[in-house]
Amino acid sequence: MLRVTHLYKSYPTPQGKLEVLNNVHLHVEDGSFVAIIGESGSGKSTLLQILGTLDHADQGEIILNDILIHKLSEHKLAQLRNQHIGFIYQSHHLIPELSALENTMLPLLISGSKQHHAKEKALYLLAQLGMKKRAQHIPAHLSGGEAQRVAVARALITQPSLILADEPTGNLDESTASLVFHQMYQLCKSNHISVIMVTHSQAFADACDKVYRLSQHKLSQEKCKNT
Repeated sequence: MLRVTHLYKSYPTPQGKLEVLNNVHLHVEDGSFVAIIGESGSGKSTLLQILGTLDHADQGEIILNDILIHKLSEHKLAQLRNQHIGFIYQSHHLIPELSALENTMLPLLISGSKQHHAKEKALYLLAQLGMKKRAQHIPAHLSGGEAQRVAVARALITQPSLILADEPTGNLDESTASLVFHQMYQLCKSNHISVIMVTHSQAFADACDKVYRLSQHKLSQEKCKNT
């Protein structure tokens, strides 16, 4: 489903080139849940940004659903992001003026779906996440865990091929983080959506299908309890 080969990324600095990713390879199968762990500043978020087409690699090939995404124009990349990739961040990034329901509906409306279809699907997802009774509340009236569950619903609503989750439970207390993680895991599995999740939680990583560690600019697979 996703294949990454020979990926390199660096940034220019006054002291010279800062290497971030060096010859990174990654293969994610359909419907698999993959964790990436590593120290802060190791390049995990940069890798997700590149995979999500929000940043560009210096070299390398990225193939998503047989599409060479590094060959696409900016317009085609925007279409790809809307139709095939969902994003979940450590902070929920909900639009403050919109309700939980409206925030969830938004990606479908942007893609051209009818209002009634987007609303029906959003309500279904919010219900799956235990958020139906909170659907009309704006983000300021939601707890951190509730807001993050809305962010999960928003990422899922277009039925993307791939979800990129950057520390999706990082701002939550332990019990809330566990609830959000397991709801996200079950929903993605039941909808056959592949996930790449950056996390500092070894427990969550061990619950995934594969675990990779990013260290010294390179990505290597590690054993997890599911294997």
